[in-house]
Amino acid sequence: MEGMSESENVSTMPEWEQRFRAPRVSLPDWAEDAPDRSLFVSNATGTYELYAWDRSSGQQRQVTDRPNGTTDGVLTPDGDAIWWFSDTDGDEFGVWMRQPFGGGEDEPAAPGLAPSYPAGLAIGRDGSAVIGRSTDEDGTTVHLVRPAGGAGSGGESVEIYRHRESAGVGDLSHDGALIALEHTEHGDAMHSALRVVRPDGSTVAELDDTEGGTKELGLAVLGFAPVAGDTRLLVGHQRRGRWEPMIWDPVAGTETALPVDLPGDVGAEWYPDGSALLIEHSFEARSELWRYEPGASGPVRVETPAGTVSGATARPDGTVEYLWSSAAQPPVVRSTSGAVVLDPPGAKAPASVAVEDAWVEGPGGRIHALVQKPAGDGPFPTVFEIHGGPTWHDSDAFASGPAAWVDHGFAVVRVNYRGSTGYGRAWTDALKHRVGLIELEDIAAVRDWSVKAGLADPQRLVLAGGSWGGYLTLLGLGTQPDAWALGLAAVPVADYVTAYHDEMEALKAMDRTLLGGTPEEVPERFEASSPLTYVDAVRAPVYISAGVNDPRCPIRQVENYVDRLAARGAVHEVYRYDAGHGSLVVEERIKQVRLELEFALKHLGGGDVLGGVRGG
Repeated sequence: MEGMSESENVSTMPEWEQRFRAPRVSLPDWAEDAPDRSLFVSNATGTYELYAWDRSSGQQRQVTDRPNGTTDGVLTPDGDAIWWFSDTDGDEFGVWMRQPFGGGEDEPAAPGLAPSYPAGLAIGRDGSAVIGRSTDEDGTTVHLVRPAGGAGSGGESVEIYRHRESAGVGDLSHDGALIALEHTEHGDAMHSALRVVRPDGSTVAELDDTEGGTKELGLAVLGFAPVAGDTRLLVGHQRRGRWEPMIWDPVAGTETALPVDLPGDVGAEWYPDGSALLIEHSFEARSELWRYEPGASGPVRVETPAGTVSGATARPDGTVEYLWSSAAQPPVVRSTSGAVVLDPPGAKAPASVAVEDAWVEGPGGRIHALVQKPAGDGPFPTVFEIHGGPTWHDSDAFASGPAAWVDHGFAVVRVNYRGSTGYGRAWTDALKHRVGLIELEDIAAVRDWSVKAGLADPQRLVLAGGSWGGYLTLLGLGTQPDAWALGLAAVPVADYVTAYHDEMEALKAMDRTLLGGTPEEVPERFEASSPLTYVDAVRAPVYISAGVNDPRCPIRQVENYVDRLAARGAVHEVYRYDAGHGSLVVEERIKQVRLELEFALKHLGGGDVLGGVRGG
């Protein structure tokens, strides 16, 4: 295995490293008209890459092989080809490539289109493709690419949509006659509206729950019915305060509510014959599956173990395949038939410890936190591992990073602060305008609870996270300087104004929504929410890691923050690596976790990082 000598054995390594190195696979996608042809992602070589799998023969082959990995790929409906997105060292800016399913040369899938950030892709049965693009210069454009004659991979490209605000391709109908787009022309990047257009770009129908940006109600494309001549579109909506599915027929002009009365956020996708919906229900950091047949009085439970279903798909034979894990048990691709669908070769990841739920009263309502504890009695040195997004949530799912901290004697607390998904629209939308500060209020409430409960040692509290979690780490170290003994910030927003000017266009739109305008229009809000504003108040040692090609949290704004730390001699370390917003290389991920562990143990007192044993 990459990064190891032949004499080394994985089993002799500390468990925290074994978890990262253990071979993993994603939920396999499959070609709609050739269900035996599948595509999945695996880290089997030491780098996350795309793999093709012919289920009829059992043959698997590696599709992509790039130094910094590849994860974005799509099968054509006939299964004859794989489209994959080619960027440069993780910068997310590039073009779609095309490779035959059975292997062969890569070639540009749409040679007439210049590089861009991706904004959705849908491939038709006639060989055409609808490609969404985003650039700083043009905003969002959508192009219809017709197949070239003969064996060519792509023909003429016609622009069918353009707008400065963010948008994306949702889906293409079975017959290719309808294209569903998500857009934010109303200026609210957190709540999309829908437009269905013909291949020439002319409008068939609109659905806008924001009513021109006056209401904070979003819509999402979940998929056209997978049946010829069926114009029904499965749509996610927030009309009752949480995500739920409904069926919209843009041609008939009808909307059909679904009696799926479950307490959390509900997503859905079609069964392959269009006769039923596979319901994915997320509630209080766990998830489950249901089957619903239109016209029935309610859904029927699809049995899965307690934990988190990270993705699911219904197969033509009626079985359901799903990727499952829990905080204690590593991920596995299972089927409702009882079989393990795809089992990668090699040693399995060691188990970790289960999470416990904590509910803490906060300034905006009850806050849900997930707690993992090492053996023994507290109080423990405690890492508050803050999730990114911000519109995301931590769940009862396997995560090698938190497990590594537990192995070293730390408790780990993960907080689903206001802004997190899965607790209703009002909870998610609450972060607007007091960006960063409102999340930190919730984190502080859980921190205080953890100390009073005897879980956390108040002298050894670590604030940590990546992306938005890294941003909250730096902001928290500056606005709550007496509360934290240490900070670990990965790919963070550090200087909000510079980050805005340097980041990809879609994130500019999100920041305008969150903060109510640009840095020039609302400078006081950007100042109040920027870690750079409070950098001189930071007292705790701080470790920062950043990707030099990161388009989301660009490197220049991180350097601005680091320069301010250095100017006053603050205790800090910086690690820069040649990738984008995180790394797809296993050894690089292990290196970054090791550096964080070493930094924490050096400043808090601890033991052997390589051995995974906490010292005195």
